[in-house]
Amino acid sequence: MTDCIFCKIVNKRIPAHIVHQDDAVTAFRDINPQAPTHILIVPNQHIGGAAQLTRDHGAMLASLYTTAARLAETDGIAESGYRLVINEGPDAGQSVFHLHLHLLGGRRLGWPPG
Repeated sequence: MTDCIFCKIVNKRIPAHIVHQDDAVTAFRDINPQAPTHILIVPNQHIGGAAQLTRDHGAMLASLYTTAARLAETDGIAESGYRLVINEGPDAGQSVFHLHLHLLGGRRLGWPPG
């Protein structure tokens, strides 16, 4: 998708603080962090959201979650705990329509969220 900001980050057409990139996913720091650690993990392939996922996306989804676990270790939040969030649709708070996983941690997170 040519106008997707996350696709532009994946393709390095706009700058971001990228903390991980491989063949399947790219992870970068959120520009408006909601916790001391707030990293977005996105598939390199454009997928508009969770509702567009199919069984064929299984390996990519595994990469999203295993990357999140590794980054939680790297950021020192794995032991104290962290939250993984996918928002689907505007009412859930999705503002960029490219599937992305939020890795949040580094402070006590309230429940229920927003």
